[in-house]
Amino acid sequence: MTLKAILFDFNGIVINDEPIHFELINELLLNENLLPLETEFRSLCLGRSDRACLTDVLSLRSRLVSETYLSKLIARKAILYQEKIRQLNPLPIYTDLEFFLAKVIEEKFLIALVSGALRSEIDLILEKTNLGKYFQVIVAGDDVTTSNPEPDGYLLAVEKLQQQNPHLELVVGNCLAIEDTFAGIQAAKNAGIQVVGVAHTYPLHMLQRQANWAVDNLLELELERIKQVFLN
Repeated sequence: MTLKAILFDFNGIVINDEPIHFELINELLLNENLLPLETEFRSLCLGRSDRACLTDVLSLRSRLVSETYLSKLIARKAILYQEKIRQLNPLPIYTDLEFFLAKVIEEKFLIALVSGALRSEIDLILEKTNLGKYFQVIVAGDDVTTSNPEPDGYLLAVEKLQQQNPHLELVVGNCLAIEDTFAGIQAAKNAGIQVVGVAHTYPLHMLQRQANWAVDNLLELELERIKQVFLN
């Protein structure tokens, strides 16, 4: 197999916004007269869509809500998130990201973004940072009905890249995912994609047990070495 495409997670890889999501979910819970999050944020929310996160968080608090009401909560959180992002200058984009993306472009790899985040949130940040030019395909949480660790987002991204580049005969075995959470790593693996874990959210030693490769930051990721592994 030859490495042909690199698929990036969004929250925790492109932007360090997970503290914002933690704050906003707690705000929603308090408005619902429910206890705020504690340790369960990592297990129920990191690397997962708002729908999956809120469903499990509310269920844990014995609050069952209709799909309609859940959608209203998600929409409210999206508005709050965009308000927060518009107030931030600069945005908490990882400093090594654009340098690494430029390096990936030089290597002529296809690039996709695969995330459980809402497309409105992704679009806002990519527009404000001018990073959208790097991604040929974006798969957001709105595009699939499941959440990590299900593989649907990754499989859809590979399908879309192949549709745009039919001459490459792209399959999951030609792809590399870059993730920061256990749920995201498992989603990539469930899709049949090898994955790099970046220690933005969890310690390196924990990611080493989950991912094919683990690095402290993107600058440590040796593309040449990984390319050779794909060829073997």
